[in-house]
Amino acid sequence: MYDVIVIGAGPAGLQAALTLGRMHRSALVLDSGEYRNGPVVHMHNVIANDGTPPAEFRATARAQLAAYADVETRDAAATRITGEPDGFTVEFADGSSEQARRIILATGMADVLPAVPGLDELWGRGAYNCPFCDGHEFSGTRIGILGATERSAHLIGMLGRIAGEIIVFPLDDATDQDVVTLLAQAGATVHPVPVESVDGRDGDVTVRTAEGDVPVAGLFVAAGSLRQRAPFAEQLGLRMLPSGAIEVDDFGSTSAPGVSAAGDLAHRAALPGIMASVIAAAAAGQLAGVGVVKDLMASAH
Repeated sequence: MYDVIVIGAGPAGLQAALTLGRMHRSALVLDSGEYRNGPVVHMHNVIANDGTPPAEFRATARAQLAAYADVETRDAAATRITGEPDGFTVEFADGSSEQARRIILATGMADVLPAVPGLDELWGRGAYNCPFCDGHEFSGTRIGILGATERSAHLIGMLGRIAGEIIVFPLDDATDQDVVTLLAQAGATVHPVPVESVDGRDGDVTVRTAEGDVPVAGLFVAAGSLRQRAPFAEQLGLRMLPSGAIEVDDFGSTSAPGVSAAGDLAHRAALPGIMASVIAAAAAGQLAGVGVVKDLMASAH
């Protein structure tokens, strides 16, 4: 039986495993091969790794974890978690299972994009959702925003100091005129007809509409949503927040004893929403690792 099984091998899960390994706690890290920033070419706003490809970041982390005898990393996806503290069972698709005293969930969120042809292929390579992560690279250029919503105004406010021009593309003909006015006041041009499809790559993106093609340097999506990437929060009956994330305390503990969560799949109720960044995820993973060590120590008395 492992002390901890960490499910997920992005920044949160890898950092949690490093923290556990340094305290000589046996940990199994499960890497499903799915990551929220999987399509992204380069990470940004990550000190000492600004511009590093996410795959390179993960490979370096796994190589460093290999130096810790108590940490095992396995390329496998969990399907189900059952049990309770000191007796959790994690099941796999092939029918095998592993047991652990504690669980750390670090499977992250998945982006649910609007149904615009070509957007899935462009995601992370010309279409984005975070100005902190991807805005600076479009300094002085024409930037498009998909979706004429109130969130578009928030994006305009952040991108206004970066972009040379901002065009908002509605997704349908039902855009509220008050919203159009709001976006125009925020400093953007609202395209008169909805987007039909998008195409291209970094620095060469085309937004196609009934009135012709509009070239932009990059797109930011205002109309998307998020969902839990894995089913474990529902399986375990964890308390959730309006953001769709798992509620955790300051050290990543969830409402289920023995289960912690770290990364963008979870946050404290005091925060307004999900803090999706590599550094925030790693910090949450470290805190979750510390919290689990503290919990295991307490249970030994």
